[in-house]
Amino acid sequence: MPIIYVDADACPVKAEAEKVADRLGLVVTFVSNGGLRPSRDPMVRHVVVSKSADAADDWIVENARANDIVVTADIPLAARTVALGAYVLGPTGKPFTPETIGMAVAMRDLKQHLRETGESKGYNASFAPQDRSRFLGALDQIARRALQSVRSAGGTTA
Repeated sequence: MPIIYVDADACPVKAEAEKVADRLGLVVTFVSNGGLRPSRDPMVRHVVVSKSADAADDWIVENARANDIVVTADIPLAARTVALGAYVLGPTGKPFTPETIGMAVAMRDLKQHLRETGESKGYNASFAPQDRSRFLGALDQIARRALQSVRSAGGTTA
């Protein structure tokens, strides 16, 4: 069964990820540096990692597999998990794929350079209600695709 991994620190769509996972019978794993309220739901796992900069990213990369789903706004983590064959989705519903991740990394690097040189203030767009709705639809679609991939490969869904 695919697992949904959520890079949970500052993730605005944790409830939505849990909702989709519950509807489809998938385990969702929230990975953070701490500060999340544990769930009593056995299908919801919380993993607390050290406070080091990339500890959550490294844990997700070490545990995610092909056909798992990773939810993150972190472009380097998205690139690492796309390389594993995971489905990767940003909190605004934007998928990261083998075809799009190179451009996403290049744009991230360009924006970082512009911030460092003072050419840009680096403001991020605010998270809007339509982003939440787009995420819900995209995660549902990707989760169903991951489940279908497991079924067609001869895996079980029980």
